[in-house]
Amino acid sequence: MAASFGMLDYIEGSVIAAVICLNIVIGFVQDYRAEKTMQSLHSLSAPVATVIRDGKVEKVKAELLVKGDIVKISVGDVVPADLRVLESMNLETNEALLTGESLPIAKSGYVIMKDELSPIGDRQNMVWSSSTVTKGRGTGIVVATGMQTQVGTIAELLRGKTAVQGGPLKRFLLKVQKSAKNILGLVGTPLQVKLSKFALLLFGLAILLAIIVFSSAKWKITGETLIYGICVAVAVIPESLIAVLTITMAVGTKTMAKGNVIVRKMQALEAVGGVTNICSDKTGTLTQGKMIARKAFIPGLGEIRIDGVQDPFDPTNGKVFFGDEEINSDYISRSRELALFLEGVAVCNLATVHRSDPTNLSSEKVTSQWKATGEPTEISLQVLAMRFGYGKEDLMRTGEWDLVTEHPFDSTVKKMSIVHHHRGRDTVEAFMKGAGEVVVPTLNISEARKEEIMAMIERLAGEGLRVLCVAHKHLINVDPHVRSEVENGMNFIGLVGLYDPPRVETKDAVRRCRIAGVEVHMLTGDHIRTATAIAHEVGILSPGMPSALAKTMVMTAGQFDALSDAEIDALPVLPKVIARCSPATKVRMVEALHRRKAFCVMTGDGVNDSPALKRADVGIAMGLTGSDVAKDAADLVLTDDNFASIVRAVEEGRRLFDNIQKFIMHLLISNISQVVLLLIGLAFQDKNKVSVFPLSPLEILWVNMITSSFLALGLGLEEASPDVMTRPPHDLRTGVFTWEVIIDKSLYGVTMGLLCLISFVIVIFGANDGNLGHDCNHSFNDSCEPVYRARATVFAVLSFLLLLTAWEVKHFTRSLFRLNPERHTGPLAVFHAIWYNRFLFWAVVAGFVITFPVIYIPVFNSVVFKHTGISWEWGVVIGACVAYLSVVEGWKAIKRWRRWGSAGRKVNGIAVVGDLEEGYEFIGETVERKQG
Repeated sequence: MAASFGMLDYIEGSVIAAVICLNIVIGFVQDYRAEKTMQSLHSLSAPVATVIRDGKVEKVKAELLVKGDIVKISVGDVVPADLRVLESMNLETNEALLTGESLPIAKSGYVIMKDELSPIGDRQNMVWSSSTVTKGRGTGIVVATGMQTQVGTIAELLRGKTAVQGGPLKRFLLKVQKSAKNILGLVGTPLQVKLSKFALLLFGLAILLAIIVFSSAKWKITGETLIYGICVAVAVIPESLIAVLTITMAVGTKTMAKGNVIVRKMQALEAVGGVTNICSDKTGTLTQGKMIARKAFIPGLGEIRIDGVQDPFDPTNGKVFFGDEEINSDYISRSRELALFLEGVAVCNLATVHRSDPTNLSSEKVTSQWKATGEPTEISLQVLAMRFGYGKEDLMRTGEWDLVTEHPFDSTVKKMSIVHHHRGRDTVEAFMKGAGEVVVPTLNISEARKEEIMAMIERLAGEGLRVLCVAHKHLINVDPHVRSEVENGMNFIGLVGLYDPPRVETKDAVRRCRIAGVEVHMLTGDHIRTATAIAHEVGILSPGMPSALAKTMVMTAGQFDALSDAEIDALPVLPKVIARCSPATKVRMVEALHRRKAFCVMTGDGVNDSPALKRADVGIAMGLTGSDVAKDAADLVLTDDNFASIVRAVEEGRRLFDNIQKFIMHLLISNISQVVLLLIGLAFQDKNKVSVFPLSPLEILWVNMITSSFLALGLGLEEASPDVMTRPPHDLRTGVFTWEVIIDKSLYGVTMGLLCLISFVIVIFGANDGNLGHDCNHSFNDSCEPVYRARATVFAVLSFLLLLTAWEVKHFTRSLFRLNPERHTGPLAVFHAIWYNRFLFWAVVAGFVITFPVIYIPVFNSVVFKHTGISWEWGVVIGACVAYLSVVEGWKAIKRWRRWGSAGRKVNGIAVVGDLEEGYEFIGETVERKQG
C-alpha cells in the first residue's frame, strides 16, 4: 500500500487500503464472536454452589451467591465464598492457597473465636473461598463474596501491579517481548502457535522471493520492479489462515457443547481427535448411573429379589419376592433380621429420597414425582429400605436415633460407618457398609463363614451386580470416634446386590471406538466379576478373546499395582478392565500408556482423580457427579456423564483436524500456484525489458482475500467424512503437515500454477504473436490489449481452479464423483456431495458469479484490476479446468491403487482393502464384506 501511494498510484493504493481495513474489521468481528462463544461455554463449567433458599435445596452458579445464603459443601467442592460454619461432619479443608499450610484444617461450627485479629489459618469456624473440601461435609452461611473474600483481597492487591522483578529496562524489554508475541500470533494453543510460526516462515520466504525478483532486474529497482516483488511476496502469504482457524475452532467448541462436552482448555480441542486409548469409569458413564437394588441376602432369612422396577427413585415401583412369594412391609414383623438389615442400609446412608412437586423441578435428579439427592448407590439402598417403611426419614421421625459420629466413605478404604445412639434401647450402635473383600475380613465370624459369604458375593457379582456387605455391632467400652475400633469385629447382617444397567448407546459407542482404532479400558471400583460382566455386555471384552490374553485383559487393582513398571511394559496388552480401581492405579495406567507411546483420555469425578486427569493427555471430568476439583483439573467436562459423548468428542476432534488440514491445503495450493506463475512470469518482458505481471497485485489480493477466504471457511465448517471413525488416530507429533498433505499441495499447486502459465502463453503467444506491449503493469494503452486479456484469462483460470479445489480437497483419496457413496450413488451423486455443505456450496457459487463482474465491468476492470473482458479465451479456461480435474482425479486414483497416504491406512493392525465405498466394514477383529 505504501509503495503504491509512494508512486502516486492512488487507485491501487486505496483498494489495497480498503482490503486491509476490511480484513482487520472482519478479523476483529470473527475473533470477538469466537471469544464470546468461548466465554459463554466456559461459564457452563464454572463452579456451582449447593444453596438452601426458601427451604429448598438449589444449585446455582457460585457468582450468584449473596451474603446470608446457606451453602452446603462436601468432599471435592471448591468453597464458593467465605462461609461461617453452622454444621459440620468430619469437615476438613485445604487452605494452602491462602495460608501455605500443606495439611488440611479441621473445621467446626462449635468453635468460637475470641480474638477478632486471629490469623485466618486459626479460624476453625470459617471456610474460605477457593479452598477445597478434602474430607467430610458441612453447612455454612455466606459472610463475604467476590472481592470482599480473603482471596479477593489478595486479588485486589495484585490487580494492576506487575510481578516482574528487575529494573525499568528489564520490565520494558519483557513488555516489548510479550507485545511482539501477541502481534506475531505466538500466543495460543500449540496448533495456533505452530501455524503462526509457519506464517512467519512464509513471510521469510516472501522476502526471499522478493529478493529473487530484484536480482532478476539486476537490482535496478524501479517502481515496476518494486511492485512485482511485493506482488510475489503477497502471493506466498495465506492472509486469511489465522482468521479461518479461529472461526473453525470456535465452531468446533460450540459443536462439542451441543454434544454435551464443554471445552475448558483449547489444547484439548486439537488433541482429542488423536486419542488412541480411552480409560473410562463404569458407573454413570458406561452405565446409566441409576442403581437399583436387585437382590439382597439376609442371614436367617435367605435371598430376596426386586423385579419390575421402572423408576429407580420410586419405592412403590416394582415388586419384592422371597422365593416365589411376594412380600411387603408387613413381612418385617416376621423377621427381626430383615428389620436390622433395613435399619443398617437406611441409617448408614447420606442420601435422601422423597416425593417432589412435579411442577417445581429443581436442578437435582428428578424422576417422575420422586426426588433424590446423594450418590446413586446410597439412593438405591434408601429406596430399598423405604419399600418396607424403614427409610431414614421414617426412622428419624420417631426421634429415637441420635447421630454420634460418622466415618465417611473413602476410595482408599472402600467403606463407611456411622454411629448412632438409640434412645428406646439406650444403646450406642454402629452400622458399616462397603466392598465385600474389605468388610468381610473384619467381621466377627468364623473363617468358614467368611468363605461362604465371599462365595456368595462372587456369585452375585457374576450376575453383573455390585455387591455391598452390611454389618452392625453394639459399642461397649469403645470410643466411637476411633474408626479402627468401630469398624472391627462387627456382626454380619446382610448383602445387597445393586444393578446399574448399561446405557443404551454405550455398546454402539464402544464398537465405533474399536473400528476407529481406539482402545477402551474400564477402570472401576466395582468387584471384578461385576466389572467383567458389564464389560462383556457393552463390548469392551469380546467372547472370542484369545486364552493367552485372558489373564491380562482383566485384573484387580491389587494385581496391577503389584507389577513393576517393567512387568507392566512386558504385558502383551494392557488390561481392558481393572476392578477395585483406586486413583493411584489410574495414574499408573496413564504412565503405562505413555510408555507405549499411546495418547490417552482419562475420566474421573472425585478429588483423588485429579492427578490422573492432570497426567492424562486429555482429562475429562463428570459434569453431573464430578467434584469442582476434578473439573478444574480436567480439559473437558461432560455435561451428561455419558461415554457416548466422549466418542462424539473424539469424532468432532477428528473432524476439526481434518478440516484444518483441508483449508490449510486449499490456501497453500493457491499460494504455491501464484508463486510458480509469478516466478516463471519474470521471463515475460516487454519492449522496455520490464517483466509483465501475469497477475496484477489486486487480482492476487482478490483471489487470496475474497475467493479463497470464504472457500477455506466453508472447508472449516465441513461435516465429518463418513469414514472419519473408520481410520486410525492421526499422529499428533506429526501434526497437520503430514507427508500426504505436503505432496498433495505441492502437486496440485504446481499443476495449477503451470495451467495458469499455459493459459497466459496461449493468449499471448498463440493468438497475439508474443506481443507484451509496453508499460502494461501501470496502466492501459493501445499496446496492452493482449496482456490485459491474458491477465483476465489467468484470473478466471485461477479463480475457477480454486473453486474446484475446494470440492476436491473435501477428501484426500476419494473421487469427487464418489465422495459419499454411503449416502448417495449413481451419476448424480456428485451433486448431492457438493450440496451437503451448504456454506461451501454457496461460497463456490458466489466465487463463480462474482468473477464475471470483476472481469467485465468497464473502467473498474481495466483501471483497478489491470485486465479487460474476454471472449474465446473462455475455451482456454474450460480446458484448464478439465485438465486440472484430470490430474487431481488421476492422482487420487493412483493413491487408491497403490494404497498411499490415507488410502493405505490400518486399523488395529489390519490393512483396509480400499475405502468403505468398496463395501468393507470392521466387525470385531475381522473384516467382512457387507451383505446386500
